[in-house]
Amino acid sequence: MKPKREMIRIVRTPEGEILIDPTGKRSGRGVYVCPRQDCLAQALKRNALARGLNTVIPAEIIESLEQELKGYEERA
Repeated sequence: MKPKREMIRIVRTPEGEILIDPTGKRSGRGVYVCPRQDCLAQALKRNALARGLNTVIPAEIIESLEQELKGYEERA
């Protein structure tokens, strides 16, 4: 468990898009993951993102999230 401010919010918008929400204020159902590739991999392995967002996450969205998260790691 980490403070919410140290985490990255992934949100499913009312339109059904799944994206990283850097502000944490976008409307929709959200889940929090630490900003590291291994945290995302573990959440995907345990199916935690799909359960938290109440949707199936397509492979292309997963790849997109991994690329965006890589950018967060490089800035840190």
